[in-house]
This record gives sequence, C-alpha cells and structure tokens, in this order.
Amino acid sequence: MSVLIAHHLHKSFGPRVVLDDADVVIQPGERVGLVGINGSGKTTLARILAGIETPDAGSVASKRDAAIGYLAQEPAFEGDPSAREAVLSGLAAWCAARDRYQRASSALGSHHDQVDRWMREQHDAEVELETLGGWAQMHNVDAMLGHVGIARPDAPISTMSGGERRRVALARILVSRPALAILDEPTNHLDVDTVDWLETYLLEEHDGALLLITHDRYLLDRVAQRTLEIDRGKVFSYDGGYELYLESKAERAELTARTEANRQNFLRRELEWLRRQPKARTTKQKARIERAEAAKSVVAPKADRTVSLAIDEVRSGKTILELHDLQVDIGGQTVVRGLDFHLTQGERVGIVGGNGIGKTTLLRAIAGQLAPATGRIVQGKNTRMAYFDQERSGLDDDATVFENVMGDQSKVEIGGREIEPRAYLERFLFDSTRQRQPVGGLSGGERARVALARMLRQPANLVLLDEPTNDLDVATLGALEDLLTDFGGTALVVTHDRWFLDRVATAILSFEGDGKVVRYPGNYTTFKRLREEAKAREAAGSAAARPSQAPSRDTTTQPPRPGAKGKALTYAERLELDRIFEDIAAAEQRVSELQTRLADPSVYASGGEEVKSLMATLEGARVEAQRLNDRWEVLEAKAKS
Repeated sequence: MSVLIAHHLHKSFGPRVVLDDADVVIQPGERVGLVGINGSGKTTLARILAGIETPDAGSVASKRDAAIGYLAQEPAFEGDPSAREAVLSGLAAWCAARDRYQRASSALGSHHDQVDRWMREQHDAEVELETLGGWAQMHNVDAMLGHVGIARPDAPISTMSGGERRRVALARILVSRPALAILDEPTNHLDVDTVDWLETYLLEEHDGALLLITHDRYLLDRVAQRTLEIDRGKVFSYDGGYELYLESKAERAELTARTEANRQNFLRRELEWLRRQPKARTTKQKARIERAEAAKSVVAPKADRTVSLAIDEVRSGKTILELHDLQVDIGGQTVVRGLDFHLTQGERVGIVGGNGIGKTTLLRAIAGQLAPATGRIVQGKNTRMAYFDQERSGLDDDATVFENVMGDQSKVEIGGREIEPRAYLERFLFDSTRQRQPVGGLSGGERARVALARMLRQPANLVLLDEPTNDLDVATLGALEDLLTDFGGTALVVTHDRWFLDRVATAILSFEGDGKVVRYPGNYTTFKRLREEAKAREAAGSAAARPSQAPSRDTTTQPPRPGAKGKALTYAERLELDRIFEDIAAAEQRVSELQTRLADPSVYASGGEEVKSLMATLEGARVEAQRLNDRWEVLEAKAKS
C-alpha cells in the first residue's frame, strides 16, 4: 500500500495558481526528489502533503499509523527546549515509555505495599523501551546532534542561530525515523562534510520513504530514485535522479516541440486548402474544416522560463587581491592565521569548511566590513568588488521588487548596452505583476534572485559570493554557474554545493581549524582527493613515529585476531581494537549487575533515593555499553577495509 496518495490538488494564492490538478503518489521506502523554479509551489506542495496546509480542492491520504516528518525552512519548537530535548521530542513514544519506567521505579521506593504492581509496570515499560530502541536512544540523539554540527546539545534553542535551529530540526526528524520524511532544503546551513554524511545516511540508514526538496544536484542524483517536477501547477514524474530527470525532460520538451511543429504545419496546409476551395462545402470538406478549427484552438505550449544573468565586467589591473600574513579575529577567537593568498585574473576560488569556522568572516574582511587583527589586504587600483552576502542584507521587505533592485536609478547598463529596468527584471523571472510585489511576501529563492539582480547591475571584476546556492532553484544555479565560468573577472565563493564547486572552482580554500587555511588546486572533487591523500600521509607518519615513543609491550600476550587487517587503522586504533572486547564485556557485566540489584525487592524497602540513584547508574551503564559496541563496529569495519 502507498505511504501517501494525493489526488487532484488545487491551490491558489489570489490570481496565482500554484497547483492545478496535481497528483502525487509515494511508495513505502521510496526516495523521491522534488524540483521546480523558485516560486513554483514546491514548499506549498510539501506543506499540503505533510498536513500543515490544506488545498483548495483535492485530497491527501496516508497509510494508517504512518508517521510523516516535515523539515520546514523555518522550523518551530514548543517553548525553549535545549537542542537535546528538542530532538528527543521526535521520540514521543520512547520518552513516554522512559517516563513510565522512571515513575514505576520511583514508586517502588515509596509504595512498599504495591511492589508487585510497580515491578510489573517497570517491566512492561522496559520491554516497550527495548522495542523502541532501548536506552541507547540517548546516545543516538547526542550522536545525531554531533553529525549535524551541534556542539552544544544542552544550549537552549533561543540562543541558537537560524542555521543551528534548522540542524536541530533535521536531527529530530532523522532520529524519529518516520514512515515518510519530507525535507525542504535540508542542506541549507550544512557544510560540505556534513552534506556528504547526510547523503550517506539517507542512502544507507534511513529506511522510510523520502521526499527531498533541494538544490544540491549531487544529493538529488545520488539519493532520488524518482524525480517530481512542478511546472505551471502541474506535477510531472520522471524515473531516476537528477541526471535521468534532465535527459527525460529534454526528451519530453523535444516531443512537445515536434508535436507543436506538426500542428503548425498542419494548420498551414489546411489554411492554404481552405483559401483555394469554393464556398460550397461537401460533408467531407466540412469535417476537414472542423479538424482545422480544432487544431487552431489548441493552446501552444509555453517555453520554459529561464533566468538570464550577466554582469558589466570592469577591466582588471595587474593586481586584483592580495592577502599578506593575514590574521582575522572575531569574538576573541582567531579564525584566520598567517594567510598569504594572491588572486589572479580569471580565478574562481571556492571556500569550504565547517559551520562557524570563519568563512563569512574572511569575506567580510576582504569586503572592508571587518578590520583584520594583523596583516594586510591589498586591492588592485582597478579592482571593483561586488558582494553577495549570506543574509541578503539591504533588501527592504516593505518595498517592491522593482524598488529594491533599482533604487533611485532609472536605467541598467550591461556591456555598454542600456536595458530597460522592467526588461532587466524579467531576466530574473519577475514579470510586471511580480515586480510590484513587496519583497517580504516572496519565497527564499525569489528573495535570493532579487539580491542577485541588485548586485549584478553594478560593474565589477571581483565577485564575492557568500552561500549563493542557498534557496536558489537548480535552473538559476545553472545560470549563475554559466555567468561565473564565462566571466572574465575573478570570484571568491563560499558554498557547500559540491556540484557548483565542481563546475565553477579553479581552486579551493579549505578552513581546517585553529585559524589554518589551506589552498588546493582544482575543483571540489580534486580537493577532496588531495585532502584525503594528505590525511593518509599524516596518519601514516604518526603511526610510524609512535612505536619508538610508546612503551614496549609483549605482543605475544595479545596476538592479532585472525583475518584482521590493520593497515587502515592507526596505531592507537589498533591498540583500542585489541582491548575493546574486554571493555565491552566489563560494561555489559556492569549492566547485568545493576539489573539484578534492581530486581531485588529489598532494594525498595530502603526508600526511593537509592532506587533513583541505581536507575540513573543503570541508564549510564547501558549507554556506555552501546557506545562501546558501536565503536567496535566502526573499528572492525575499518580494519577490514
């Protein structure tokens, strides 16, 4: 049975039709991508399927008892929980069973006349807990928060940035393992390493169905088994990921074009025949006229709307940008230390690294918004800079699209040619009606297009782009990629979009922690290979150096296990693997001892405090045993690689 079926969906916002008789069917375990230009209705469709928004017409039915998880672009939380508490809220049944277990355990210490009742309640709750993942769920929650880059699991949500809140919401959905996860732009605010991890997790760990709205074309191509496209209110389905979708869409467009060409040829022939014929008509002639009239009444297919991007390039001088022994501090922390970096004309440098590591701070320093602690930033005499910041600052939500882009200017000039302002905005898919709309009512992708239109009307030869791929649809990303590759100037781009970096970047600046910034030649794929090779050399060097420094040990007392391959392990990991079975046995023995102690009715005669203490100790022992087992699996897999 399908996990979700939606039939004949219709949704309008005023005169604008977003969904027009749209159908969607998702099977259990199926991974589906959803694409379409910004403003086409992707988020609206997602909210309707998740039950958050209602359609004007049509129906949505889901499989009985099938949980649907929805990652909103701006997630909401009840109250002000910590990150850990927010993720645990996605495990409602587990939390309820845990609370019953703890309540029964406390009651055992205070209700001595009802020991049998509360022991049964405790046992039933423990059985349910084990069914729902056991005590290791607490470990899973913290591990998931770590995977998505939340370093402070006890921090209140109110103290977190918008990007951190989105990552907490993503962790909540992944931990809850719903029958259908609807993820709206899950890669926004993730660094490239975390996007790599998410891709692997969705492929190998997530066993529910998935509806994925994302501009990350690698993620779409590798994860999606089927791709849905929203185009003018209709939903079209294509087999396969992003590459197969492009091929199938091209075939559909070619077929549509041939059909329209045949219709036009038929009309020309029939019109010529009609002009030659006398006024009297036979029955056959009348039927032929009716066929011609029917063909004439068919509405010609509309061409796909595409963004057209261009920038008025300024001639560059010998020097474009130089950083000399640069140190940049923010909030008392050094994020860039001793950086020497020279840009030459035509270079396009991608900037990657973890969240909060200093990528945006470096761009702000280059743009003159932040003074460096030490060192020099040298711009060429002819360097003209255009800066597209991550927050899309400078946009006035109360002003219209036209007012935000044009300000008090009355014309746009690109390549020596003057463009009428309204025609310029139509290049960014804002027709005359949309140009009069306040920016505050636009989607995130449409706001990004407004910011791009505003930036690109200024002449430049050095472009700074901070997360330009956030919220943009794939068609606009393709246009931006074409702009940068055809651009004779220079670009610095902070982005987590691997496809974008592979197409555009000629070099990568990698933030590697503690203020260290390393330059790698080539695009993202080349950078990833070179970085892995460097790490392997560093690990091999460390392993070779350690035995001479380590105390001698009798290897005959702990021979290597048969079939183990230690080459992929570091020296410290080999030692850890050798002793981990003993650690696991000790941890599991500790769990068994505590369970035996809690099964003794005499424990409850002394009061509730001892019971609470034992329960807390048992929970910690279970988590530690699970952690050691998980660690053994990681080391064993690495040893066999």
